[in-house]
Amino acid sequence: MGPLTASGRIKKKMRNTPFRLDGKRALVTGGASGIGEAVCRVFTQAGASVVVADINRAQASALAEQLPGATVAVCDITDEASVRHVFNSLSSLDILVNNAGIGLVGSVEETELSDFQRLFRVNVEGAYLMTKYAMPLLTASHGNIVNVGSVGGLIGVKRRFAYCATKGAIIAMTRQLAVEYPMQIRANCICPGTVDTPFVEAYLEKYHKDEKQEMRQQLNLRQPLGRLGRPEEIAHLALYLGSDEAAFVNGSVVTIDGGWTAA
Repeated sequence: MGPLTASGRIKKKMRNTPFRLDGKRALVTGGASGIGEAVCRVFTQAGASVVVADINRAQASALAEQLPGATVAVCDITDEASVRHVFNSLSSLDILVNNAGIGLVGSVEETELSDFQRLFRVNVEGAYLMTKYAMPLLTASHGNIVNVGSVGGLIGVKRRFAYCATKGAIIAMTRQLAVEYPMQIRANCICPGTVDTPFVEAYLEKYHKDEKQEMRQQLNLRQPLGRLGRPEEIAHLALYLGSDEAAFVNGSVVTIDGGWTAA
């Protein structure tokens, strides 16, 4: 056998590099910003072709233009017809990242029924619809699902009644999928602590506009590590779970929270 060319050596090295997603297609909901954007970037760097699924066409398109091989799927995850259309347009799928979600501040007494229903519609029904219509493609590829939950699904967080309820549901859905389809797909859930994203900035702007710095410091200190998480840190955990190196990981709920749930 003759010597490898430079490109051949690179390809061989990539095959021997862990956590590669070469030749795989991944769809990321809420992919245009925050954790979703970081996942799209990290997956692309690992060789995947990424579908940036988001309701914000302009933001999704701007990101996709920066990522080789990326495409855009404008999708309202709460609308069944919209979700069905997205998956009808795909010929294959290896990884589904259910990342899109919204939050709400309030105790059970402070939470209006309409807001409670809205959170479940986005955070839970959205993940259900995406998973339901992704299943034929994922079972065909023996692919996997990475759900983005929250520490709020594992512990009680004050004045997060509805949010905690939705993230608890995501954890339960993840475990059920792993039991229902153990030989066809893998399903795992990431539970981040507070991560420095536009999601957090919107929360501070809405609820603590006049005391942002003080509240940001409180959020930092809520994690024993003393800081917020970074989107790319969550994305690299998603990369591991989506990779072949995690082939024996199924039905797992993995915290990445600076020690919050250990305290």
